[in-house]
Amino acid sequence: MKQKFYSSKNNIVLIAICLATLMFSLEISSVPVILPTLEKVLNANLNDMQWIMNIYTIGCTTVLMAAGTLADRYGRKRILIITLILFGVSSLVCGLSNNVALLIVSRFFQGISGGAMLICQVATLSHQFQEGKERSNAFSIWGVILGVGLGFGPIIGGSIIAILSWKWVFLIHVPLALIAVILVYGYVEESKDPNAKKIDIWGMITLCLAVFGLTYFITQGPNLGFLSPIALSSITITLISFMLFLWIEKTTSYPMFDFSVFKIRNFSGAIFGSIGMNFSFWPFIIYFPIYFQSCLGYDVVAVGLSLLAYTLPTLIIPPFAEQLSDKYRSGIIIPAGLFIIGIGFIGMRYGIIAKDPSWLTMLPGSLLAGIGLGLTNTPVTNTTTGSVSPSRSGMASGIDMSARLITLSINIALMGFILVKGISSYLNTSFSGTINKITLHAMAEKIAAGNFSSLNQEFPKLATLDSSGMIVHNALAHGFEIVIFYGGIGVWILALLSFITFNTKKTK
Repeated sequence: MKQKFYSSKNNIVLIAICLATLMFSLEISSVPVILPTLEKVLNANLNDMQWIMNIYTIGCTTVLMAAGTLADRYGRKRILIITLILFGVSSLVCGLSNNVALLIVSRFFQGISGGAMLICQVATLSHQFQEGKERSNAFSIWGVILGVGLGFGPIIGGSIIAILSWKWVFLIHVPLALIAVILVYGYVEESKDPNAKKIDIWGMITLCLAVFGLTYFITQGPNLGFLSPIALSSITITLISFMLFLWIEKTTSYPMFDFSVFKIRNFSGAIFGSIGMNFSFWPFIIYFPIYFQSCLGYDVVAVGLSLLAYTLPTLIIPPFAEQLSDKYRSGIIIPAGLFIIGIGFIGMRYGIIAKDPSWLTMLPGSLLAGIGLGLTNTPVTNTTTGSVSPSRSGMASGIDMSARLITLSINIALMGFILVKGISSYLNTSFSGTINKITLHAMAEKIAAGNFSSLNQEFPKLATLDSSGMIVHNALAHGFEIVIFYGGIGVWILALLSFITFNTKKTK
C-alpha cells in the first residue's frame, strides 16, 4: 500500500515537472509565430522583435550555471517553486504589456526564471525518481513533453492568436504555473546538497555582459553606426567582459566553466554539435513566420501548420538517433545530423527561388532540417554528460546548454543583420541610386519585419517606383535566400569541425 502511494505521489510530481517543461519549451517555439502580429499591434521594428526573442535566451544563460548551485544549497523544491512563481508573474506582465519596452523587460525575467526552472526540473526528477526503471521512464516522459512543446509550439501559438489574441500566448502560463506550484508544494520532496559549492557570481555576470554586449553591437550597430561611440563602447565592454570571464574561470576555486573538459575529444566534438544546432535551425524559426506571412501571404494558423514540417521531426526522430548512436557512435551521428540540417537549408533555398514558391516547395528542405536536428540533439546531450565523470556531469550539461543559448542569441542577431543587408542590396540594385542609402536601410528594416502596410506612407517615393509591390516582395525573398544560404554553409562548416574533433586521434 505504501509503495502504491509512493508511486501515485511520483506520478503527480511528474505531471508538475512536465507542466513546467511545457511552459519553458512553448516560450521558445510559440512566440516566433506571433512576432509579425506584435510588430503591428505594438508598432515594433525588426530590432524589437529580435530583442523579444533574444532577451529570453540571454536571461536563461544568465542563471543557467548558478541555478543548480542555488537549488543544491537552498533546496531544490524551494527554488523550483520560486522560479515557477516568477515565471507566472513575468508571463502575466508579458501578456498585459502595451509597449515593446515592457514586453522586453518582462521577457528577460521570464528567461531568468525559465532557465532556473529547467535546471531545477532535472535536479528534482533525479532526486524524486531514484529506481532505475522508474527514473528512466520519468526522464523519457519529460523529454517527450519538452519535444512536444518545441515541436507543436508554432501551431499552438498560431491557434491561440487565431481564437483569442497574442496576449494569451503569454497569459496561458499563469494558470499552468499556478497548478504546477500547488502540485510541487504538495508532492515534491525537499532535497539539498550539504556540500554545495559557492556560486560563481562574477563568472555569471561577466558572461552575461559579454553575450549581451555582442548581441547589442550586432543588433543596434547598423542604426547607430558600427564606429559610433555607443557601438564601440558595447564591443569594448564585450571584449573586456569575456577576457575577465576567462580569467575568473581559470582562477576561482569554484568555476562554473571547467575548461579542462574541452581536452576530452568527445566532449568538444559534441559541443560543436550544440553550436551547430543553434547556429541555423533554432534562430531561423524566428524568421520563418515572416517569410510565410509576408512573402507567401499565409495567415497565422497556416503559418503554424507550415512550421510543423520544420519542428515535428525534432520530436519523432530522437529515439532512432539513440539507436543509431549505439550502432555507429556519436562521432558519426552528430556530424551527420548537422550535415543533414545543412542539406535541409540548401533545399529550403531552392524552395524560395522556385517558380511558384509555397509551403510545398519548402517542405522537403524543412523536413530534412528537422530530421537533422532530431538526429543531433539527443546524441549531443548524452555525449556531453557521458564523456565526463558523474561528478562533473552537471557542469558538462551546463556548458552544453550555455553553448546552445549563447549561439542562439548571437545568431538571431546575425540572421537579422544579414536579412536586412540582403534586402537593402536588392533595393539598391533595383532603384539604381534613386533612393539614398540611409532611406534604403530604413526601408529594408521595415520590409524585413514584414511590415508592408505602412511602407508607401513612410516612403512616398516607393509608391511611384514600385507601384505593384513586386520589388519589395522580391527584395524580402532575396534577403531570405541569403540568410538560408548562410545557415546551410555555416552548419556544414561546424559539421566538419565536429567530425574532425571526434575522429582525430591523440598524438603521444
